[in-house]
Amino acid sequence: MPQSSHNRVAELHNLAAHAHTAAAVAHGKGDHLTAHELSQQAHEHSVNALKLAEELARKAGKSGES
Repeated sequence: MPQSSHNRVAELHNLAAHAHTAAAVAHGKGDHLTAHELSQQAHEHSVNALKLAEELARKAGKSGES
């Protein structure tokens, strides 16, 4: 996986982790609507990271087959 692609996947995972942490803080303060919205955002970042990682793995597999 090229370093820039690896960095993007890591960035998406970090964004998801940050959103989860912020959601937990909001939940702890009783702001359940914000917590829910941040949890959804975290999920979206996680899904995007997974999709990118899978796409990169597929591409790496195809280039290794030749």
